Amino acid sequence: MKRDFINFYELSKDEVLEIIEYAQKLKKEPFTDQTLKNKSIGLIFMKPSTRTRLSFEVGVYQMGGQPLYITGSSTQISRGEDIKDTGRVMARYLDGLVIRTYSHKEVEELAQYFDKPVINALTDYLHPCQILADLQTIQERFGKVEGIKVAFVGDGNNVANTWLIAGGLVGFNVSVATPEGYEPSGKAVYKALKLAKETKAEIRITNDPVEAVKDADVIYTDVWVSMGQEGEKEKKKAFEGFSVNKELLRHASKNAIVMHCLPAHKGEEISEDVFEQFADVIFDEAENRLHAQKALMSLLFK
Repeated sequence: MKRDFINFYELSKDEVLEIIEYAQKLKKEPFTDQTLKNKSIGLIFMKPSTRTRLSFEVGVYQMGGQPLYITGSSTQISRGEDIKDTGRVMARYLDGLVIRTYSHKEVEELAQYFDKPVINALTDYLHPCQILADLQTIQERFGKVEGIKVAFVGDGNNVANTWLIAGGLVGFNVSVATPEGYEPSGKAVYKALKLAKETKAEIRITNDPVEAVKDADVIYTDVWVSMGQEGEKEKKKAFEGFSVNKELLRHASKNAIVMHCLPAHKGEEISEDVFEQFADVIFDEAENRLHAQKALMSLLFK
C-alpha cells in the first residue's frame, strides 16, 4: 500500500523520531541509502523555490534516483487540466511526486489519483518537510525534541500550523503569538489539541509575543507576508512588536536558540543582529532539509 506525506500527522510519533535519527546518519554518509535507484521522481513547483528545490533535487540524486523538475507553467495544469487527470497521466511515467503549490486540497486530490508516494513540499496550509528538518536541528542542539518548548512569533501561516500539529503529535510544547486576526488555522489548532491529549503537549495561542517566548527553548519566526500575498503591504503595520529581537530574547530560556525557515526579511520579523547571532543554527536548519527529506523518502519508498 502506497504512503503519502501530505499532512504531518500521516507519520506516527515513532516514525518522526526515526526519521530524525536516520537523517543524522545520512548527514554523515550521504550516499549510503540507494532506495531511489532506477526511480524517477517528479518535482512539481507552482511556486518559486531555493531550498526546497535544491534539497529535493540533490536528495533524489544522492539516493540513486532521477529528479525531474516541473514548473507549473510547463504543464497543462496551467491551462486548466484537471488535477486528477494530471495525476493519472504522471503515474504512468513517474515513481513518485513532490509538489510545492498553493492549494492543500489540490495536493490531496492529486494523491488520490497518483498511485505512488506524493510528498507535500509546501501548501498554503502546511509545510511539513520544513518541520522535519527543524526537528532534526533541535535534536542536534538539545539532544531531544520531546519536552522542549517552541515559541512561534509572527503570522499564523502554514509553518505555524505545522508546528502546532507536530507538537501535539510528537509531544513538545508549542506557543504561537500573532497579532489579532492573524491566528493559525482553526483546523490546525483543533488537530493539535486532539493529538496533544495523547502526548500531554501544551498548545497555546496568544496575541502577546512576550508571553509566548517565556521560558522557550526555541524561538521561531517566518516572513510576515508570505509568497503570493505580496500585495498585502498594509499587513506589516499589524505586526509591530512581533519582531524577534534582543529585547524579546530576554524573556526566553537562557540557552534558547532562534530559528528561521528562510528567506528572511531582516528588520521585519527578525532583527539583523539576532539573525547573525544564530546564523549557524539557521543555516544548519536549511541544510537539514536535504537530510530529513532523504530519510522521509527512504521510509515512503521502501
